[in-house]
Amino acid sequence: MSTTLVPFPDVDRLFRSFWETPAARPATGFAPAADVAREGDDLVARFDLPGIDPEQDVTVEVEGRKLVVRGERRDTRDEESEGRRVREVRYGGFRRVVALGAPVDPSAVSAAYDAGVLTVRVAGAYAGTSPTRIEVTRAA
Repeated sequence: MSTTLVPFPDVDRLFRSFWETPAARPATGFAPAADVAREGDDLVARFDLPGIDPEQDVTVEVEGRKLVVRGERRDTRDEESEGRRVREVRYGGFRRVVALGAPVDPSAVSAAYDAGVLTVRVAGAYAGTSPTRIEVTRAA
């Protein structure tokens, strides 16, 4: 019996997971698309969450150096409906984490939901992080 040794067995699985289409992933749970950017000194994270009641189904928390957004998209459709069904919308719980450069005061975090997009602003997340140029000298 011969056995093929693969030097990095998890690498193939890792690369395949990058190229999976969202429809090929399991239908339980999902990860909402996120867009994180710097706007001045603020960090602004936007999450696509259509069809979610933000007051009931979403929490935004600061845990040390992490901004954590979690929630659930509930399937409220009638399961008894007849006929063919194609399911591409993902339902279930989600958790997204955005790393912060330093711990932030929770009072500096605000969240607003509009037209299916949750926008979380961390005021001053980048304050004092402007690059400082260091002079390079020639060795003698």
